[in-house]
Amino acid sequence: MQAAAAFNRAAFTARPLHRPPRPLLHLAGAEDALAGRRGAPLTRPRCSGSLSVGVSSYGSEHTPVFPRQQSWDPYKLLGVDHDASEEEVQSARNFLLKQYAGYEESEEAIEGAYDKIIMNSYSHRKKSKINLKSKLKKQVEESPSWLKALLGYFEVPSLELISRRFAFFAFFAGWSIATSAETGPTFQLALSLVACVYFLNKKMKNLVRASTTGLGVFVGGWILGSFLVPVIPAFIIPPTWSLELLTSLTAYVFMFLGCTFLK
Repeated sequence: MQAAAAFNRAAFTARPLHRPPRPLLHLAGAEDALAGRRGAPLTRPRCSGSLSVGVSSYGSEHTPVFPRQQSWDPYKLLGVDHDASEEEVQSARNFLLKQYAGYEESEEAIEGAYDKIIMNSYSHRKKSKINLKSKLKKQVEESPSWLKALLGYFEVPSLELISRRFAFFAFFAGWSIATSAETGPTFQLALSLVACVYFLNKKMKNLVRASTTGLGVFVGGWILGSFLVPVIPAFIIPPTWSLELLTSLTAYVFMFLGCTFLK
């Protein structure tokens, strides 16, 4: 008995131990089961390895991009109305350039919109001036013959010439006022008449005609002043101004108009 028991123990010890295999957990099967249980497909998360995406996201979050940069309307791009003044347009431009300073595309879009608005404003003003001249010319052409003949004796010189002639005769008028208490304006009137004849002769190229025209302008101004001065209320005229001085001021005005606008 003892020998048989020893033999059985030795045989059991020498027999290899067979363990049942453990079930392997299949990840895909578990995912499919979980997806089937919830009723929706389970998607595996994917991670992009592109470093540029992260950099671009960070840059787009912190870089101020001009929101109206792609707008075709320059007024809408600057955020101003179509009837805005040049000062308002320039103020909007300066504000946006300061806000988006350092970003080339935004600055170019802002500057381009500003240039378009300024050019449109300049073209509009130029067309308005041309239209005004055309309307005046058309009205003159449609006016009666006697009015055309009368307007033929006048011309409109440059603004610079008008300013120079006005300053010239204003000087003589001021000189007459300053010396009215001491002497009369005779000397100043004589110099003004000579200057008027000189200016007319430069245009007419005829000294006799220029002298006649200048003297006629002077006499007409003096006569008209003699009639107008008594009608002016006394409280408007300084008490030190005499009738002769007021009449001479009217003559200065007529000589200025005559030598400046007569042909």
